[in-house]
Amino acid sequence: MADSQSVEPEVKSNAPTIAVEEKPAPPKATPEEIKRRKSKDYYETKGQIFGALVEAIDLSQLSRLGPEDARDEIRDVVNDIIALKNVVMSISEQEDLLDDICNDVLGYGPLEPLLARDDIADIMVNGSQTVYIETEGKMQQTGIHFRDNAQLMNICQRIVSQVGRRVDDSSPICDARLPDGSRVNVIAPPLAIDGPALTIRKFKKDKLTLEQLTKFGSITPEGSTILQIIGRSRCNVLISGGTGSGKTTLLNCLTAYIESTERIITCEDSAELQLQQPHVVRLETRPPNLEGEGEITMRDLVKNCLRMRPERIIVGEVRGPEAFDLLQAMNTGHDGSMGTLHANSPREALSRLESMITMGGFSLPSRTLREMIVSSIDVVVQAARLRDGSRRITHVTEVMGMEGDVIITQDVFLYEMMGEDASGRIIGRHRSTGIGRPRFWERARYFGEENRLAQALDASEMPEYADE
Repeated sequence: MADSQSVEPEVKSNAPTIAVEEKPAPPKATPEEIKRRKSKDYYETKGQIFGALVEAIDLSQLSRLGPEDARDEIRDVVNDIIALKNVVMSISEQEDLLDDICNDVLGYGPLEPLLARDDIADIMVNGSQTVYIETEGKMQQTGIHFRDNAQLMNICQRIVSQVGRRVDDSSPICDARLPDGSRVNVIAPPLAIDGPALTIRKFKKDKLTLEQLTKFGSITPEGSTILQIIGRSRCNVLISGGTGSGKTTLLNCLTAYIESTERIITCEDSAELQLQQPHVVRLETRPPNLEGEGEITMRDLVKNCLRMRPERIIVGEVRGPEAFDLLQAMNTGHDGSMGTLHANSPREALSRLESMITMGGFSLPSRTLREMIVSSIDVVVQAARLRDGSRRITHVTEVMGMEGDVIITQDVFLYEMMGEDASGRIIGRHRSTGIGRPRFWERARYFGEENRLAQALDASEMPEYADE
């Protein structure tokens, strides 16, 4: 997978406790990070051993071995080099050295220990010397860094090349994904002034479900039941929210209630959805080549998938003129289609949808666009990341119709903030708005879900669900 040109001989250790030599630890470094800080001698020794390794083994041949076999091969050769050179190292230093070199050759160098942790939601690399992570809804700086920007750029190239993309001076912005589906964004110099900026949105190894979101307090059991019914009864759903609010996670959760017999086609910039149904076709956009040709846009994918006999169309993120084609699909027999969109409220989501279509060059009257939105979208689900780092589903809102030129919506389910506790944690509750029958009631009845829907709406009017 890696070759001798893509590996940096003096790459810093990738243990989570590393600090750059001769520089103070980051302000948020833990005592464990400080304790494990490597010395300058350690890095010099590592560089010598790495050079000997490159001469002793054909790194390009390692890609033919399985990951564990390749790692064992490297460890055996490095141990032999240490013995031949009479290098004096403690057992813990030797283990760290072996792990560092294996990660540099086979993986993503200093990022490997962060990628291995399942409690990290985002990894943010701001140049070679600064790495932040988000865990439990809070941002914190790590003690990890790269040798220099050249090594960081090599890691970025290694990531994006796996999905047939590139990042360089002529194409300094790139979206990609890791093999596990984690989303990657790279922006390189000269656009990124302080060195390459790498952002990884990690996916949990264990896929989240609505039941788990209920345990986390993102929604109540009754709210979860309402969302299950919405997903099962083929409502056209728009999931709205800000950055990091959990839109993609929620989309994955809703798709779990799609029948296994349905044919689903997904369209994404970077394929990250994790659908469990057997009949899924995944489509991904493509950037232009070096000559500026061959680009496949999201709109191209959405238009093409209409010719593929889909029963549901799922767009990972609606951000441009493909909104028009998605609405057309929703309005022409592809019930149960879904998509996500950046917006701070359900009404803002509908306004943004209209703006995207207008900016795409469609010269339709505003009323015509709004009528199309009303006839296509059934439900808007709003996700939010609150100021204490927690994520909540704050609105389940129906699109009811038009009054004059105004789209009318109706909240079915809401999250009410009631204050905060002494530690700054938001206190609130989910509740039904008390409507008797939502607009999708007939759909629910068609699928035999009207009794569950009635029970969920009745039960969630009671105030027992205040967060503790």
